[in-house]
This record gives sequence, structure tokens and C-alpha cells, in this order.
Amino acid sequence: MKKPAHKIYRTTNWPAYNRALISHGNIAIWFDPAPQWYAPSKGKQGRNQTYSDAAIQCCLMIKSLFRLSLRMVTGFVQSLIKLCGLNWTAPDYSTLCRRQKHIDIAISYQ
Repeated sequence: MKKPAHKIYRTTNWPAYNRALISHGNIAIWFDPAPQWYAPSKGKQGRNQTYSDAAIQCCLMIKSLFRLSLRMVTGFVQSLIKLCGLNWTAPDYSTLCRRQKHIDIAISYQ
């Protein structure tokens, strides 16, 4: 049985091709200030959680997308928050470690 012949593709629009390659390296991460970053008080005894589930989920998604350790995620998220000009703090690695047991992260790949 013969193998099918490979098609040869030639690039004819080099400026568009170069722009497309450059845009593959573009990353856009932004924080929407509308959702609550800090957890609201539940009115129960004991210490309240500092960070909301949305904040922990955001950090854990960044961890899984970039394959970072928990300590690296803390620094990365803190730098993103600073670049966005927000007055928030990032959860520390021990908080992320403790709370990741109770939050499921499902990232759909396209």
C-alpha cells in the first residue's frame, strides 16, 4: 500500500504569518474587580476564611495552566494583582494547599 504524498504548503502572506506567530505568544490575564476576592463573614464561631472560593479557584487555575508550584503561584498572582493596580493580597501557599482539597478545578481544553 502506497503512502499518500505530502502536500507542500507555501507561505504567501509573510506579514500576516509573522503577526500570527507573534500573537501566539500573547497572554492576557485580567482580574475583574466585581467578584469578591475576600470571603464574606459567615457569622459562625471561629475564624472566617480570608479569601473567597473564587480567589482560590483563580489561583489554582493559574497553577494548573502554567504548571507552577504553590509558592510560585503566590508570587505570580501577587505580581498580576500589582500590575492590575488592585489593592488586594494573594493567598499564601499554605492557604492554597489547604483549600485546594475542597475546590474542584475543571479546565476545558479546546
